[in-house]
Amino acid sequence: MPLDPDSSSPPPPHRDWFFPPAPPFLASSRSRTPSAPFPSTYRSSKPYSAYPLADRRPPPTPRSRSRSPHPPPEQQQKTPTPPTPTSAPRRRDPRYAGVRREDARTAASEQAAAPMAAPVHGRKPAASAIAPRWSGVLSVAVILLCLASLLRRNFSLHDQVYLLQEQLAVATAKLQSCTVDSSLNTSIINLFYQDAANSTTQSRSLKNLSLLISLSVLYAPLLILKYVDLVSKIRRSRDSEQVPINKRFAYRVDIFLSLHPYAKPLVLLVATLLLIALGGLALYGVTDDSLSDCLWLSWTFVADSGNHANAVGLGPKLVSVSISIGGMLVFAMMLGLVTDSISEKFDSLRKGRSEVIEQSHTLILGWSDKLGSLLNQIAIANESLRGGTIVVMAERDKEEMEADIAKMEFDMKGTAVICRSGSPLILADLKKVSVSKARAIVVLAEEGNADQSDARALRTVLSLTGVKEGLSGHIVVELSDLDNEVLVKLVGGDLVETVVAHDVIGRLMIQCARQPGLAQIWEDILGFENCEFYIKRWPKLDGMRFEDVLISFPEAVPCGIKVASYGGKIILNPDDCYVLQEGDEVIVIAEDDDTYAPAPLPKVKEAVYIDIVHPERKPQKILLCGWRRDIDDMIAVLDAFLAPGSELWMFNDVPEVDRERKLIDGGLDFSRLDNITLVHREGNAVIRRHLESLPLESFDSILILADESVEDSAIQADSRSLATLLLIRDIQAKRLPCKESLISHVPRGTFSEGSWIGEMQQASDKSVIISEILDPRTKNLLSVSKISDYVLSNELVSMALAMVAEDRQINNVLEELFAEQGNEMQIRPSDMYLREEEELNFFEVILRARQRKEIVIGYRLEAAERAIINPIDKVSRRRWSPKDVFVVISEKE
Repeated sequence: MPLDPDSSSPPPPHRDWFFPPAPPFLASSRSRTPSAPFPSTYRSSKPYSAYPLADRRPPPTPRSRSRSPHPPPEQQQKTPTPPTPTSAPRRRDPRYAGVRREDARTAASEQAAAPMAAPVHGRKPAASAIAPRWSGVLSVAVILLCLASLLRRNFSLHDQVYLLQEQLAVATAKLQSCTVDSSLNTSIINLFYQDAANSTTQSRSLKNLSLLISLSVLYAPLLILKYVDLVSKIRRSRDSEQVPINKRFAYRVDIFLSLHPYAKPLVLLVATLLLIALGGLALYGVTDDSLSDCLWLSWTFVADSGNHANAVGLGPKLVSVSISIGGMLVFAMMLGLVTDSISEKFDSLRKGRSEVIEQSHTLILGWSDKLGSLLNQIAIANESLRGGTIVVMAERDKEEMEADIAKMEFDMKGTAVICRSGSPLILADLKKVSVSKARAIVVLAEEGNADQSDARALRTVLSLTGVKEGLSGHIVVELSDLDNEVLVKLVGGDLVETVVAHDVIGRLMIQCARQPGLAQIWEDILGFENCEFYIKRWPKLDGMRFEDVLISFPEAVPCGIKVASYGGKIILNPDDCYVLQEGDEVIVIAEDDDTYAPAPLPKVKEAVYIDIVHPERKPQKILLCGWRRDIDDMIAVLDAFLAPGSELWMFNDVPEVDRERKLIDGGLDFSRLDNITLVHREGNAVIRRHLESLPLESFDSILILADESVEDSAIQADSRSLATLLLIRDIQAKRLPCKESLISHVPRGTFSEGSWIGEMQQASDKSVIISEILDPRTKNLLSVSKISDYVLSNELVSMALAMVAEDRQINNVLEELFAEQGNEMQIRPSDMYLREEEELNFFEVILRARQRKEIVIGYRLEAAERAIINPIDKVSRRRWSPKDVFVVISEKE
């Protein structure tokens, strides 16, 4: 039944539901009506069918069913004009009376409810009922109540505005209902209105629930923590030894953050998601947007705190500001976490804690003065491979190691040096430098006490043998004491090659004392800058005699065979009749491993028989200045090399009473000294009056050792050795007879005749002085002055370590050349192989030397300062001088 538009009875009151806005088609119809009394601001987008029929007053059914938005003039004139009340200056339309009465009733009900609600918010509990321990809880409760009051007031105002908008929409719908056909089904419209009202009520309930959930989740942890704190205080008062709950909780959190590497990012992610979820729920409760839009809006507030400036209303503003503050905290934590992670990563890289991902590299464990020469030699060896990789791990800071290596100022020739900080005794640090993939591992001896250094080397070998992945390369260990070599080889087995630094240098000094000029030859052969030893198999040489093998290499000099039938035994200077078998390898001296190959046999003269004259061994008088740890081994070697009746004078500051005891403790047996006699003198080698008490002009050789007391400092040891050398040469020059005649024979190009260095050079022709030098910079001083045949200790040991690291088989060759028995390197005069004015090429000289069972590997001409090892031109004949000398490998005499 359609409603009467002229009826003035108000619509039935509705207290528990809200009026929806006008339907969209009516709103659009109203916007097309020029005489609409309401502004477009209050137009609603809800459909017309969403309104209850009781609150809608449809206009009388027009006679014409025209859809025009403007009624005909006749109808406009028949519209009754409501009487104008006395309290208003203009006339009012009776059609809006119901709306005004509804507004009045709503305002009256709100005014009546306001004083009743006020006491609820203003009521406070009695102060006497609050216990002191609940003061914190009540403070939080008061804050919650204040916040809830503000939110309730905001929601109340929001509901009033929303209700007014709905009422305006209903009035607009009533005003525009004149354009709608009165024959619409009122029952369907009423049903539609009821469904819309129910959905609106449910939506409002969901919004309130979401707001309540967000507040509960936000403040629940505070209440729980406060409760836990109170419970902890109560329990602690009863049992003072019990750990409080809050401390146990903090301990668990600390353990979680410490044990799990990704705990901090995970906590930050959970906090961010929780903030977005709570913020979205809160926004859903105070705005009309959907939940998905509120969650997205919450994320924008977290990501950019400036987005909350567009919020409208107290509730949305309060929630958006809270989310923005939480977003700033999350961003600050994220920034701190990222900064810490980046700083930790850079700090790890700076300190050398990152893992080395390399293979077929050379690994050096430890740090010493020999490292610079070792790096240089390995870099030269890698030059033919277009560079390589060297990894250095020591218990030093990575930046300090890199700075020290940069100060060495030598060309690495494409080889990269990677430094890492770590201990070779820790398996984790060894795995960090890819120890299982290294082709060679060099363990350097530490400076200081020899026993402690060797003990640490032994522990390092144990750590290396304990690598689960195994080792693909061999281990080269530098030891300080020869007595510890057996123990290290026992632990390392077949993987270990040892180089005893002091023993090598001691034997080399003795050889150089007997053969002046041999130090320079050893320096050329041990280093990779010139020629060195190589071992390789050549199948085309199988079945050839060793005599023919000697002249089969134009670019190399064969000097031995690695016999396969004897388990790979190294034989230097074999017999000429030895025939190479399958699997045998040839030991040569060449410039590089890829620079030589066998060639067809050259045409040479038949070797003319020469008279074999063995030089007679004469007794010698040798002086040892200084005291070394292994001086007992040097005495034993000297006894094996020197002729019977020789004298060994020992001059140092060790008391004579303690010398015999130290020598016996070192393993020296005085009863087995057959060729030498020990003469003891006590004194300081850097004090002139102590040196003047010695017959310095009568010694055939003088060995100046790096004294044990200053051995740890290379510069101090070299300064002491250099001072001793200058004092000895000066005393010798003053004691030489016929000084004027000797000075007149000074060669051209040397120092002036009247200079003191010139006098020392003449003194050096009478006796040989071998100085043990630790610092390479001291080498230049001695080489310029030419007053001593020096031995560069650390550099020669580094060369030996590098050579053994490149090919472990070379260690067997060096051991035989340094041993008391077997073969050694010697310098021979040319008249032992040549007749006067005879012209021969180098191959023919080799064949001449085979009659003495010697292998010629090089020569030094009369006017040359250095010997030539493995000469390039071996087929051109030349006339040799009687003062030329040849470098040979021969059996020890």
